Amino acid sequence: MNKKNLVVFSAIQPSGNLTIGNYIGVLKHWKKFQKFYKCIFCIADLHSLTSLNKENILDRKKSILDTLALYLACGVDPNKSIIFIQSSVSEHSELNWILNCNTNFKELMRMTQFKNSLKNINNNLNAGLFNYPTLMAADILLYDTDKVHIGKDQKQHLELTRNIAIRFNNCNKNIFKIPDFLMIKTGSKIMSLLNPKKKMSKSDKNHKNVIFLLDNSEEIFKKIKSAVTDSNNPPNIFFDPKKKPGISNLLVIFSTLSGISLCDVKSYFLGKSYSQFKNIVFKVINNCIKKIQKKFFFYRKQEELLIKIAFEGAKKASFIAKRKLSEVYNSLGLLKKF
Repeated sequence: MNKKNLVVFSAIQPSGNLTIGNYIGVLKHWKKFQKFYKCIFCIADLHSLTSLNKENILDRKKSILDTLALYLACGVDPNKSIIFIQSSVSEHSELNWILNCNTNFKELMRMTQFKNSLKNINNNLNAGLFNYPTLMAADILLYDTDKVHIGKDQKQHLELTRNIAIRFNNCNKNIFKIPDFLMIKTGSKIMSLLNPKKKMSKSDKNHKNVIFLLDNSEEIFKKIKSAVTDSNNPPNIFFDPKKKPGISNLLVIFSTLSGISLCDVKSYFLGKSYSQFKNIVFKVINNCIKKIQKKFFFYRKQEELLIKIAFEGAKKASFIAKRKLSEVYNSLGLLKKF
């Protein structure tokens, strides 16, 4: 099949500032995908409701528009791709309920993200966190998605999506296309700066662990300077995630942003001190982020344009989603007019 006929779906939550990890693992690749696939890029604001509180409500609209502006700043083109806000397409919520009724309780109990939430949130765990994977499945299955661009930590969720689709198809004709993985190996999981055994997260309370795409140069410099390396003397800079997790994490960031392969980084940094190494990594990150920020602020000032792009994207997405949901309703013997 011609790649241009394949649908790629991907989404990011508009909760908090996006990070260099979001850029390297996801956004950086979306610009390239547009050349080869039919791309549908979602701002998953319904998913962000799992952490609902008064502060989030006040910030949500700003976060949604910030995220949309960052999509555009990173090269996502509304003339080449469908860009939309999840809550603007009601079919996501409708299909979510139907898929909940076709998902085994024990399947959701096995989700790593949910089990981690059980440990960390105590008695404040809400049902949305439990059902999160079925909404993700609805997002994907509505668009006859061929490939889903995900990181390693989302692989379990996509496997569940595939299982839900197969189970539904076995009972209700072949309504859903079974999506496949689209994973980028290098950079798919950028780690915390101070704890390189933990993934970098935009929700991390310690901001020294995270480089945000809207950080200024001084903030980035301080964070890279304090990033974990090791105490080898003389310095020995090479890629080995098990023996050198901190250095390896910085090398992945450097490699993906500079275009110098991980195979060549050892010779590139031969004879360099850890201080020189960090200065070079800082410059590469700072140059990249400054370019993104210049475009971000250009788009962010044009709020009417952002809303127009989101509205037009939602119309395109809804047109596709309505047809799929109509098939689902008909297969279940439900009466729904479209």
